Amino acid sequence: MTDAGTSTTAAADEPVGLIAGAGRLPMLVADGMLAGGNKLVVAALRGFADPKLEGLADEFHWIGLTRMGGWIRFLRRQGVRRAVLIGSVRKGDMHCRFRLLKYIPDLRTARIWYGKVRKDKRDNAVLLAVADELAMEGIELMSSVEYCKEHLAEAGLMTRTPLPRGVEADVEFGWRIAQASADLDIGQSIAVKERDIIAVEAVEGTDAMIARAGQLCSSGGWTLIKVARPNQDMRFDVPTVGPQTLRNLAAAKCSCLVLQADKTLIADKPATLVLADKLKIAIIGKAADTSQL
Repeated sequence: MTDAGTSTTAAADEPVGLIAGAGRLPMLVADGMLAGGNKLVVAALRGFADPKLEGLADEFHWIGLTRMGGWIRFLRRQGVRRAVLIGSVRKGDMHCRFRLLKYIPDLRTARIWYGKVRKDKRDNAVLLAVADELAMEGIELMSSVEYCKEHLAEAGLMTRTPLPRGVEADVEFGWRIAQASADLDIGQSIAVKERDIIAVEAVEGTDAMIARAGQLCSSGGWTLIKVARPNQDMRFDVPTVGPQTLRNLAAAKCSCLVLQADKTLIADKPATLVLADKLKIAIIGKAADTSQL
């Protein structure tokens, strides 16, 4: 299997696959692929992907989340040997009451779910199994940021809005806790105020955790720390924020957002940073191996 995050962009005349979940990122990646002159082949996860992707794609097909055999057949028919898997899915749906009816797995998916990851269904274990299954069929997963590197967080203050007082102490306190949570596959975000952990992200996702933090800290002025896993595989599940994240943070009275530099994507980065200033939220990037901002 290819080392995580080491793959480069495909040749200009090579068809590339985009396995697309929800959110803005699949659109940004599609734009990057087209700018590179590639034939764009989109396998869109039904119920998650943006229908607008169909207008960008040379080849487009709706596929079920748990119909991995269908993913592979479609991509292989189009001659795809390299693909990007990007976009969110609502993991909470996998625990809903009628999940077996809503997400009926095909044989290939069932073999992964009830075989390879039977004892470990954390996100990273599932996604690694998916990558291995694709590789067995000659489809290599590329780094999900390969076609949108300009949207990665960078080290230092990224907004004109200055850091609130006390943030340095909160980040020094919360950074290792956030990384430990991510390493254990609990979640990649925590909310901190005055060296106290207000909330930790779990299966509900970042947006729901932000709302909960706002309820628990109604006085506001708290900080969200969002990190990558200690050994983040850049092929999938790269931490991401965007304009809606900023609006949710503002509604929950958060005053500062701390992101791991070079490992976190900011969807529509220029516009998102402008919005942060409008909402008076400071955004700072922090390198993984430092304790100071």
